[in-house]
Amino acid sequence: MMSLLKVSCVLTGYISTAINDGPGCLMLRCPDPSCAAAVGQDMINSLANEEDKEKYGRYLRRSYIEDNRKTKWCPAPGCEYAVEFVVGSGSYDVNCNCSYGFCWNCTEEAHRPVDCATVSKWILKNSAESENMNWILANSKPCPKCKRPIEKNQGCMHITCTPPCKFEFCWLCLGSWSEHGERTGGFYACNRYEAARQEGAYDESERRREMAKNSLERYTHYYERWAANQSSRQKALGDLQSLQNDKLEKLSDIQSQPESQLKFIIEAWLQIVECRRVLKWTYAYGYYLPEHEHAKRQFFEYLQGEAESGLERLHQCAEKELQIYLEAESPSKDFNDFRTKLAGLTSVTRNYFENLVRALETGLNDVGPSTSQSTGIKNTTSKSLGGKSKTGKNRASAAGSKSGSSSRGVDDSNIWTCDQCTYVNPRSAKACQACDHQHR
Repeated sequence: MMSLLKVSCVLTGYISTAINDGPGCLMLRCPDPSCAAAVGQDMINSLANEEDKEKYGRYLRRSYIEDNRKTKWCPAPGCEYAVEFVVGSGSYDVNCNCSYGFCWNCTEEAHRPVDCATVSKWILKNSAESENMNWILANSKPCPKCKRPIEKNQGCMHITCTPPCKFEFCWLCLGSWSEHGERTGGFYACNRYEAARQEGAYDESERRREMAKNSLERYTHYYERWAANQSSRQKALGDLQSLQNDKLEKLSDIQSQPESQLKFIIEAWLQIVECRRVLKWTYAYGYYLPEHEHAKRQFFEYLQGEAESGLERLHQCAEKELQIYLEAESPSKDFNDFRTKLAGLTSVTRNYFENLVRALETGLNDVGPSTSQSTGIKNTTSKSLGGKSKTGKNRASAAGSKSGSSSRGVDDSNIWTCDQCTYVNPRSAKACQACDHQHR
């Protein structure tokens, strides 16, 4: 009996040491060199203490997840859930129980309609030192004496380098300030520079600086809008959580409606969150869209503009108009009209964004090469890409003006707009593809 007890104590200590050493305990074998028997989970459960059993269980689950090609850990900070990928779902976007959505392929946050390679480039660009160098090149000049980059922070052209250099020079021509005065144009101009530029003396350096400035301005344009939509998405997530925690119950009491009848509001906010994510990534898509593909760029800007308009209408209805009913003191007679409007906007916006994602994922294949006579957009460019702004067909002109292309980029003769929900349908459709309203 003592012999068995000693063996049990030895095995308990052996198992405890192995478990505390890490995941290698999953391959544990009998401590006797002549015995190749594996120490399995049954023996662990019999001999290990509760703390060691819990650790062993974590190692076992982690091993299963990491060895299974159809499961991955959720990359959200602090999340301990694993996600199983359903083959044939048509998309790499998956959602965890913690509500975080990510791409199964690259484990970055969900990023349709852009591919993983574009996301990788965009994230690298946002964190790379290259943009700092672009800013330095575009907004500073090297001191003629010590060569350190100097930023001009006042209006006049008289620049003094920082200590210990303290060299004084002209911002325009980089010549010594001792050679300047009223005869060279004073503090706010330099005729030496103008004369030298006309002779071509500064062409190369100015060209490089101008290119850097244009590159930086273009990147800033897309990044600011990408970040703004990310910020709006985070705000929408906060509003959704607030709505679920207390506002929905309050609205239910005021309007005398069961909470089950108010799910359309939650659906609207979930759609807003998703559309902000999609819209955010369209700016990364636009940044890497080749500059020479003018027709594609014009059509992309039109679709993006329509998406923004539709989303803003939905967001305003879910945020501003909902507030009216939250502040009411008694049930509102027109609450059912609000329900119909918000549910309709949610449906239309969902359809538009789903079709927008498909169009961008296929590379805007409906757009042909631009020519001198037209933008080359085929008759099918508007198929199923619904949604119309308050400004109507003038929206196409506004979008086209960004790239300086003709405002004839979208052929209105091949589409019709639903009178009921404003969805833009192809002319061949007899009924609205969003709400089934018959075309007159």
